[in-house]
Order: sequence, then structure tokens, then C-alpha cells
Amino acid sequence: MKLIFRAMGRYKQAVTICVVIKLFATLSELLLPYILEHIIDDVAPQGQLRLAVLWGLVMFAAALVCRQLNVAANHRAVDTAHKVSYDIRQELFRKTANLSGSQFDAFGLPSLISRMTSDSYNVQSAVQQLQSLCVRAPMLLIGGVAVALAMDASLATILAAMLPVLILVVFVVTAKGLPMYHQVQQRLDVVVRVMRENITGIRVVKALSKAEHEKRRFAQANQDMTDSDITAGTVMAIPSPFMQMCVNSGLALVVLIGAGRVNDGLMEPGVILAFLTYFNMINMGLMGLSRIFMTMSKAGASADRIDQVLQTETDQRTLSANEALTPTGDEFIRFEHVSFRYGEGSGDAADFAGEERENALTDISFALKRGESLGIIGPTGCGKSTIISLLMRFYDVQEGGVFVDGKDVRTYQKDALRERFGVCFQNDMVFQDTLRENVRFGRDIDDAAFRAAIEDAMAAEYIDALADGPDHQAAIKGANLSGGQKQRLLVARALAADPDVLVLDDSSSALDYQTDAAMRRAIRQNHRETTLIMIAQRVSSIMGMTHILVMDNGRCVGYGTHEELLKICPAYRETYQVQMGEMA
Repeated sequence: MKLIFRAMGRYKQAVTICVVIKLFATLSELLLPYILEHIIDDVAPQGQLRLAVLWGLVMFAAALVCRQLNVAANHRAVDTAHKVSYDIRQELFRKTANLSGSQFDAFGLPSLISRMTSDSYNVQSAVQQLQSLCVRAPMLLIGGVAVALAMDASLATILAAMLPVLILVVFVVTAKGLPMYHQVQQRLDVVVRVMRENITGIRVVKALSKAEHEKRRFAQANQDMTDSDITAGTVMAIPSPFMQMCVNSGLALVVLIGAGRVNDGLMEPGVILAFLTYFNMINMGLMGLSRIFMTMSKAGASADRIDQVLQTETDQRTLSANEALTPTGDEFIRFEHVSFRYGEGSGDAADFAGEERENALTDISFALKRGESLGIIGPTGCGKSTIISLLMRFYDVQEGGVFVDGKDVRTYQKDALRERFGVCFQNDMVFQDTLRENVRFGRDIDDAAFRAAIEDAMAAEYIDALADGPDHQAAIKGANLSGGQKQRLLVARALAADPDVLVLDDSSSALDYQTDAAMRRAIRQNHRETTLIMIAQRVSSIMGMTHILVMDNGRCVGYGTHEELLKICPAYRETYQVQMGEMA
């Protein structure tokens, strides 16, 4: 809840104006039964039509003022609620973008998506109701009780006896509902995860005829969330019928006792009519409070989940020169005895408490001079991409040191470090935009640099063949491009800013050998000062590199040139013979 009030604090003036308007609107609403009672008991008996019309106009004016003020207040409440939710989503997005790899893993992508969407919407609804119902409902309740006591204390006693019981029920139910809504949101995370997995892997699901299996898996996750939501909703709905029963019973008692008092000449008929109206207003106030508690219970759970991300302290601070490690050599890129385990130093250490995790990398060392190249090869899951993640400081090492240009990577500001890299990851994203903007990617890249990049990436041929050329619109995730076209476009993006370090993570798997060779040749010729790191499955893609690192199960099992590895590394020699068809 602190998040909600903190976010609303930025709009104090707008919220205050809305509350004041709603206050006057509710006061106007409370006047209506009192005016009606006056017309029935005081004006009508006089038999003066003009006076009756005059008071009727007064009542109409009060109703009109009430209506207009409510419209104005509700409009302001909606506007402020949207601004608050916009600010929260922006802040949450910025925070998410700055989470370390470990922290991102701990929260999980589906959970972060649901916090950005459904949780922020719940907060938006709460902010809107805080400005409207949180003024109107208590005012109707308190004002109705006050006027009822002033009109007839004995009848008001009926109401006074009910209120403590009703309020107690609301508070008890709310206390029960809050943890239930936490569970609902957690199960929504699972639904989002299953849905995302199926949408992303829909071709695999269809190709393996597993659509029915995935439907059952989604149905189970959906059912779990629905059951939790129904349970929470059922508990939170308890006060409404209970309140309605109590209020209707109270109304019956008011009519019964009031009729007797009118018959005995102790009360005017208009008082009973006004009293019934105030009783209904008090009922609306109680029902409004019940809605507020329900909304706030749901929003409180959502706000806590959002705030959990916003309050996460970064686990990757920038080190001073005195704190940093010093490299033992002056090469441009150095790894010195690096070991790394996923799950350590995360934003939610409880997720990994008591869990023994194996090293993803163990004692990795290599060095590259500026302009040299490194090929990394090995079986799936051996730690190849983890090396890149450590080099770009998506994660921090637990042992050893990673150095760029003679400095520990932990001494760089993250943006300053990553601006030196041009990267094409294995499963990189093509955005729904023109091919030109996919390459530029919001950077200040002129037409000459764009042209050079697509030519070096061997993408110019197919881009120029399109009717609209570089202005051709790519579909979401590049669905209207072939695998090879996407890879060449993504390599062009990596090359466009002429980076100090070019990282290609299995970025030529969809290319034919001729195109792959032509691209590597263009990169060597036109980017001589760029240090190249290439992760590949093909020996042919890396055999011309200055250095080759052979990985297996997180360890280096071979390091050297192509010729050296053929002599000293059995794993590399076997891979080469299998791929080149030279195995006996």
C-alpha cells in the first residue's frame, strides 16, 4: 500500500481538488432527503403551489449540482489514476531493465510481465476508488447516521446497533482476503509462463502433435488460478449479502416502529420517508466500503509485488579502482581463472536457499589483443554463452576476473561498457519496424554506416531486392523473414556502430557455407581494429580465428589455433573430422 500512496503523492493537488469536489457532491446528495422531508411535512400542508414549486426547484438544483460535481470528480479521479499507473509502469520498466541477470532469473519473466500488466491495473483501480468511493462511502455513512440521529434518535438507535457488527465483518474478511489475492497473482504468473512458452514454441508444439498436451497443461494452470480467484472472490463477497440482510431488517423495523409513532402523532410522515432514504444512503456507504476493502485487498497484494521489484537493491555496484582486480597482462580482453555459478548474488536469495548449484564455468582463462579473434566451440550447455554474459557484465563472476581494455569490467558504468560491444545473440529479436530501423535500433547511425553494415553482413542483396528496400516493414519477431535473412539483419545491427568488440553468438547457423564465409571475410577486411568473438557449432566458421576455445561441461578442454588443436585436442579433432567428413 505504501507504493500506492507514494505514487499518488506526486499528484497531491489533483487528488486534493478531486476529494474536495467529491465532498461537496456528497453533501449535496445528503441534502436531498432533508429537502424532501421539508416539502412533505412543512410545505405541502400549507397548500401553496408557488412555495411547493420553489422548493421543488431547490431540490432539482441540489440534484443537478450533485450530478455535475460527481461527473467532474470521477473524471479527475480517472485521469489521476491513469497518470499514477503510467508512472508506476515506467518506473517498473526502468527497474526491470536495470536488473542483473541473477535478479531477472529470480523474479522470472512471466512474473515481471504480470506485475507490469495485471498488477499495475489493480493499482490503477485502487487509485481511482481512493479518490471517489473513499470520500463518498464514508461521507454517506457518517453523514447519513448524523442526520438520522438529528431527525429521530430513537429510530437511529436501530442503525447504531448494526454498524459495529457490519464494520467488524468487513475488517475480518479483508484480513482473510489479502493473502488469497497474493496467491491469485502468483498463479497468474504460472498462466502467463505457460501461455508464453506455447506462443513462442507454437511451431514445435504443432510439429510434434502436442497441441492437446499443451491445452491440458494450460487448462490446469488456468484452473488453479481460477479456483484461487473464486475462493478469494467468495470470501470477499461475504460482507455484501450480510450487510444487505442487516439493512433490510433495519428498514423493516424503521417502517414498523415509525408507522406506530406516526399513528400516535409523535412523528411526521415525511420523516419516515427521509429516514428510509438515509437508511439506503447508509447502506450504499457500507456497500461502498465493502467494495473499497475488496479493491484495496487486491491492489495491496499487487502493490506489494510491484514494490518488491522497485525496492530491489542492485547486486552489481560499480567498483572503484582500489576495489577492482588488476590484470596480469595488457591484452584488450582477458579472462583470468573465471568460475561462475548461476543463482548466486540474485535479487531473491530465498529462491536458491539450501540449493547446491554446479559451476556453469570452471577456471576459464584466455586473452585477446585488440583486433584479434576468438572462436568458441563446444556442445550445447557447455557455457559458451555464459562467457559472453560475464564479459558484458550481465552477471558477475564468483571467482577470478574479467577485464576489458586493462580494466576490471566491474569498474565500468554498465552503459559505458556495453556501448563498446556490437552483439548478435543466438535468439535475438527482430522488432516490428522497418529493416532500416531494426539495424539502427535508435542509434545515431547515418545512411553510409547503415549501407556498410548491411553489405558486410551480406544482407544488402535481399534488402535491395525488396520493393521498398530498407523501408520494408518487418513483422513481429521477423515472421515475414527467413531464418537466414533475420540472422544477416541482426549481424548488420551488431556491425552498424563499428564496435570495439563484435560478439556473434551462433549467428550463422541458418546461413549456407558460401554466405557464411563471405560474411566472415568482409568482417575481417572492413573491421580490422574490431576484436571478434564468435560462438559457433561449425568448425568451418571458426577455423580461421586467431584463437579457438574448446568448451565441455563448463571447462576449457582446448585452446590454441586450428592447427594446434587438431594436434593436441581430441574433442576438437573429432568434431572437425565428423563435420568435414574425414572420420574413418
